[in-house]
Amino acid sequence: MEYDDEARLFNFLAGLVCGAAIGAGVALVLAPDSGRKTRKRIHRAAGDLRETASDRWEDLADEVRGRVEEVLAGARSKLS
Repeated sequence: MEYDDEARLFNFLAGLVCGAAIGAGVALVLAPDSGRKTRKRIHRAAGDLRETASDRWEDLADEVRGRVEEVLAGARSKLS
């Protein structure tokens, strides 16, 4: 399969960015002086992210549940 030059450039840049991000994360976690502080901040940020994602998921589930109930009620009224 042959790639055009734009696809190759995009793949290269995507790999470069991903590698840089992973390398920076590993360097922050393994840094000897600020390692504990950084790990605590990362842990706290992950906890906040988990809580926010959980809240958003619950909101989405409630909204979907409400929409389904509306559609079912409309279908029942049309069938009656």
